[in-house]
Amino acid sequence: MTLCKDCVVLARHEGTPVGAFENVGGVETYVSLPPEGCEYDKTKALLVDVFGAQALHAQADDYARAGYQTYIPDYLFGNPVTEEMINRPGIEELNDDWLPRHTPAVTRPLLDAVIAGLKERGITTFGCTGYCFGGRYGVDLAISNIVVSSVIAHPAALDVPDFVTLRTVTKAKLLIVSCEDDFTFPLKLQAKVDKALEGWEGYERKFWKGCKHGFAVREDPKDPVARKGKEEAFAATVEWFKKTL
Repeated sequence: MTLCKDCVVLARHEGTPVGAFENVGGVETYVSLPPEGCEYDKTKALLVDVFGAQALHAQADDYARAGYQTYIPDYLFGNPVTEEMINRPGIEELNDDWLPRHTPAVTRPLLDAVIAGLKERGITTFGCTGYCFGGRYGVDLAISNIVVSSVIAHPAALDVPDFVTLRTVTKAKLLIVSCEDDFTFPLKLQAKVDKALEGWEGYERKFWKGCKHGFAVREDPKDPVARKGKEEAFAATVEWFKKTL
């Protein structure tokens, strides 16, 4: 995969995180629980990827308010993409330097460690969301049947054979959040995936016209189209988990 500026730009959102970092399975993990007084199933959890657990707009708190205990594993080992990195000297350095140091061989063991740690806490059922970089894991965890429900938004590093494999072996349900302007999951690939998964009751794809790669988590809040797209994508994700998790 490669990165573009829309993968990593950090939109400024107001608000104070209500969760906290904890050590889960030996990995620093942002943990957000439903508000006090809210009843929820303590055997179920959401794993959320946002290209860096330190991002304020990671949406974990919103998922928690929706009634799910939510965990963002820092499988980037404290080295998320920052605006400073983007500006010094730019996206080319990230593709040449950052990506090779954050391959699945490096990052996946940390994710697996967190899952094992959560199972020790009594969690038996997992859903996950993966944005861009995390879309790969949203599919891989479903292929492994570690999760029962997966939502991937503007995913990267995936092609038709990955989805064919997924359909063949998984018991999980899959929702794809897609958009009009996305170099990692372009319109032609969206159509090919739809064709490959045609007739599978466990699959659905939603589409936002006028939005671009990254909109589901890193949109510009001053852009009314992007802001509306993000809000609708979040609502669709919550509804998906209500049906499938």
